[in-house]
Amino acid sequence: MSTTTVSGLWKKLAGKLSRSNSSPHRPTIIPRDDHCVSRRLISDGALKVIQRLNQAGHEAYLVGGGVRDILLGGEPKDFDVATDATPEQIRGLFRNSRIIGRRFRIVHVRFGREVIEVTTFRGNHDAAPVHSNPKGKQSARNESGMLLRDNVYGSIDEDAARRDLSINALYYSSRDFAIYDFVGGIDDLNRRLIRVIGDPETRYREDPVRMLRVVRFAAKLDFDIEAHTEAPLRQLAPLLEDIAAARMFDEVLKLFMGGRALQTYALMQRYGLFAPLFPATQRLLDEECPETVELIHQGLANTDARIAEGKPVTPAFLYAVLLWPVVKKLHKEQLADGVPPIPALHQAAERCLHKQQQRVAIPKRFSLPMRDIWELQLRFERQSGKRAEQLVEHRYFRAGYDFLLLREQSGEIGEQLSQWWQAFYEAQPDTRSNMQQHSESQEERPRRPRRRRRGPRNKG
Repeated sequence: MSTTTVSGLWKKLAGKLSRSNSSPHRPTIIPRDDHCVSRRLISDGALKVIQRLNQAGHEAYLVGGGVRDILLGGEPKDFDVATDATPEQIRGLFRNSRIIGRRFRIVHVRFGREVIEVTTFRGNHDAAPVHSNPKGKQSARNESGMLLRDNVYGSIDEDAARRDLSINALYYSSRDFAIYDFVGGIDDLNRRLIRVIGDPETRYREDPVRMLRVVRFAAKLDFDIEAHTEAPLRQLAPLLEDIAAARMFDEVLKLFMGGRALQTYALMQRYGLFAPLFPATQRLLDEECPETVELIHQGLANTDARIAEGKPVTPAFLYAVLLWPVVKKLHKEQLADGVPPIPALHQAAERCLHKQQQRVAIPKRFSLPMRDIWELQLRFERQSGKRAEQLVEHRYFRAGYDFLLLREQSGEIGEQLSQWWQAFYEAQPDTRSNMQQHSESQEERPRRPRRRRRGPRNKG
């Protein structure tokens, strides 16, 4: 859908909505003729889930990003369903499903490679839960107000109030094909505004990751952040240090691999949200080192460009960029202590990752290739003998070479290395041999003169 069409839709809706900021229990209802959400734009898997839940006597709605993105004229990648059925009831209806999560239990229903996330309507924590849970507490908080468990079930209007952002709390029903808006989400879409539902400070304390979602969606949609939603961000940013490191890995990927990494990073810096995730990198950024600043900017910009072109992006490369300034600093310290270059790099990488894993856990399937990308930077400096031939066959040669280009773009090193390797990569065998011989002659060092062996001293 074009921007003009979407703009026309908002004008049409604005004239028809009688309550743009409805109170709970009395939603704004947008009938089928007044919105652009259609079943043909929704995945078959999501429609099957909704239909089967309805047939079993349950309420079921498409909710969240699927509704939001269609209204904005986009094509959703994921579809979520909200229902009054409990996780156990959902699991009983779908053999191709499993219950995941402890803090908030949800059900994943799989159709081939597509996964439909199904959640039970959440309720008010101050009220008695609708469905009992004999296995333990429904809700629990820590001293700072963070929700440790969030399995209080309720009605659809309570569920809307429990969601994070107003634009993610729009419900589409396949029964009457209407959209239900309990919290003014349509109005905020029209105003291009990111607004937290409820009191922002309370909601951030319940789940600090909501602060990351605010800046992520502001960058992704190019929306403004509502004043009350924005106000506590910098003050409460340190709460992110309490989030489990394993959870933060997924959040970082969402922040920087959605095609708007550079804009997201700028907002994170504005509100102090980058430091809790990458404290060592932030300390180097605070020293205002131009090379560090430029490396991260270029790395994120290149990531956005690759995503825009439909090219693959690996988390290993992203993390290699974000942590390289720290590794480089530690490497210099190791060299100063007399450690040889390659072992020094290994020790620097180990120290960096040991600290970083406390904030953002990086699985080995990404940390190991990340280390290879770093090690290749040292190996690129030696082009003689069989080294060059072996290096171009390395499985991460291309990623290492792209990283080398980033280092050049940031001003860390000159352009000679990348030019040589590009020429060598494209050269014919005879040309490669000549290039290696030339490099070998340049790398040769004058040999130290051999010490003459003294004969036995004359003791006579």
